[in-house]
Amino acid sequence: MLALVVGCAVTTSAVAQSAAEPKWGPHIDLEAKPGTKRSLSEADLFIPVAQSADTLLFANLRLRMDDNDSNEGNYGLGVRHMLESGWNLGAYGYFDRRRTEYDNHFNQVTLGVEALSQDWDLRANYYAPVGRRSHNIDSLNTAEVSGTTVIFRGGEERSMGGFDAEVGRRVPLFDASADRQFRIFGGAYHFSESGVEDISGPRARAELTFDSVPYLWEGSRFSIGAEWQHDDPRGSQGFLTARLRIPFQVYGRPASTLTPMERRMADPVVRDIDVVSQAGQFSAPETATQLANGSTFTVLNSATTAGDDLDDVVTAAGNNSTVILAGAFQTTGLNAVSLAFNQTLTGFATVRSASGRTAVVNTGASINGTNMTTTTVQLNAGGRLEGVTVTGAYSGGAAGRVVQVADGSTGVHIENSIITGTQSGAAVGNVVTIGQNTSVTLRNNTITASGSGTATTMTALFASSSNTTLTFTGNTISATGGTTNNIVNFGAGVTTITGDSTGNIRGSGNCVGTPASGSIGFTNGTTCP
Repeated sequence: MLALVVGCAVTTSAVAQSAAEPKWGPHIDLEAKPGTKRSLSEADLFIPVAQSADTLLFANLRLRMDDNDSNEGNYGLGVRHMLESGWNLGAYGYFDRRRTEYDNHFNQVTLGVEALSQDWDLRANYYAPVGRRSHNIDSLNTAEVSGTTVIFRGGEERSMGGFDAEVGRRVPLFDASADRQFRIFGGAYHFSESGVEDISGPRARAELTFDSVPYLWEGSRFSIGAEWQHDDPRGSQGFLTARLRIPFQVYGRPASTLTPMERRMADPVVRDIDVVSQAGQFSAPETATQLANGSTFTVLNSATTAGDDLDDVVTAAGNNSTVILAGAFQTTGLNAVSLAFNQTLTGFATVRSASGRTAVVNTGASINGTNMTTTTVQLNAGGRLEGVTVTGAYSGGAAGRVVQVADGSTGVHIENSIITGTQSGAAVGNVVTIGQNTSVTLRNNTITASGSGTATTMTALFASSSNTTLTFTGNTISATGGTTNNIVNFGAGVTTITGDSTGNIRGSGNCVGTPASGSIGFTNGTTCP
């Protein structure tokens, strides 16, 4: 239909151009559109290509951007024809290209029809994506534990096809021939794509237009309005609009000499403001069996592994293994979790899907020990504890340790973990204890010693064994509630602290002892010692 109407318009216009002065000239509309969720700005160039007394063929170029780093161009051709019955009929087509906030590009074709009278507006648009319709977005990848497996879902953005339609009515606040009019509109829209939740909902808007504006150019137009729409994926959105028309008076009669229906021949084309897209996880889930570096891992879930069995299962995973914990494990007595050589015990890891994409799984796992005979977790040579909450609760007079680095263990890392020790009995409580002949890095942890009742000495970091090398960076550390509270206890001249032991947050507690060299630096400007 569009091709037929355009063909007729061109033929008619070519004959009429030489016989009559053109009615419609080119102009540019500038629009500001602040909104509740985003704000937009637009430049809309309207160029008559051919015209007769009652028919107009025009080109329409639009550039639009928003405050979410998205921009779009619409490149269109349309035709409008005035009927003797008082209706203007129109049809148009656009090629649209959008760059989204995720820096992806989508294309679509827009086709629309309209019927405009003095009192009514009727219009409908169809939107068809063309070219590439999906882009991966790795920042939206997700991974989560299900039982003893890790399920990966890839993030992507997909363009969506659909349609919209609306009906408008002139509100008779002003005379029908006046150069200012108020109109209200109601409509609906629907966009869909395989595997993506439909975007469907109502849309309403109102517009007050002035075709003659004091102190502005002849042929200028100023419009203000408001819009509202709602759909489930995006929720409710509202906009205020302000639109100014600047005519290019190269040719064309002044707008004041045009009838109301002739002025409507140059109304802006109303269509959706975006190539609609939606971002999320839409593809089939995959089972991840490898870390990002290609090595395998084991998942232990507290739903299927009892806390007092955790030590045996971790040991069974073997040297050089990675164990991902999920859930909350309760351990007691002799059941300390002891890591094997070069073993990693973690609550988060970067996993790789079968398709080669990666995501971080973060389980929020915890190991909670009660009156452990030795310690809750012990790290041996090459051991890594990452992203796990470890607690040790002691009462009844038993001395407490929560995390211990065994004698002779080098290359040990404790990172991004929350380690807490509590003591309510008449005994000491050490949260992190470092053995002799060791090298240890503690980074970005929260280490808390908390005493109550008859607790004696509470120590957050106990490093008084000989020949110890310590890197202590970005940690938060405190000790409270005992008769004596130490954030750090250094043995005299036995610990070497590396130079990058800085950026720590100091809470309550004392610094005891003098290391062989170096010091721990805190963000408040103090050091220990």
